[in-house]
Amino acid sequence: MKHTIVFLTLLVSIGSFSQTSESDKVKATIERFFEGFHKQDSTIILETVGADIKMQSIGKNTEGKAVLSTSDFQKFLKSIIAIPKDKKFKEAILGYNIQIDGDMANAWTPYKFWFDGNFSHCGVNSFQLFKDEGTWKIIYLIDTRRRDCKED
Repeated sequence: MKHTIVFLTLLVSIGSFSQTSESDKVKATIERFFEGFHKQDSTIILETVGADIKMQSIGKNTEGKAVLSTSDFQKFLKSIIAIPKDKKFKEAILGYNIQIDGDMANAWTPYKFWFDGNFSHCGVNSFQLFKDEGTWKIIYLIDTRRRDCKED
């Protein structure tokens, strides 16, 4: 009997390790988005987003006043693809804080961004995702953009 209980406990443990959690799936969607971003591949990016994705940024204008700007997603895609291939850019995600309730998820991801080898800015991305027929899709992305962070 002891051996049966140990065996069943082991099977349940192994089964739980092999399952991908919903948080892992949300993270994988965001990682896939950035794979497409860095490869300048709109097809990959489009796999990860909902049809009506909204994009906004919070930054400061030249007077130092906080401003909220809204971007058209199609223009965003075109701008990423239009970056010359000899220019390098990288958005490094520094961590993930993921919260899920049913078919809705939020991911808070601090980041640092470099363009052509030079530090550009840092901030936080806030992704809102919807589980559409079993697949997580990014439906809203807002970020902050600051220059007052370390360049490392």
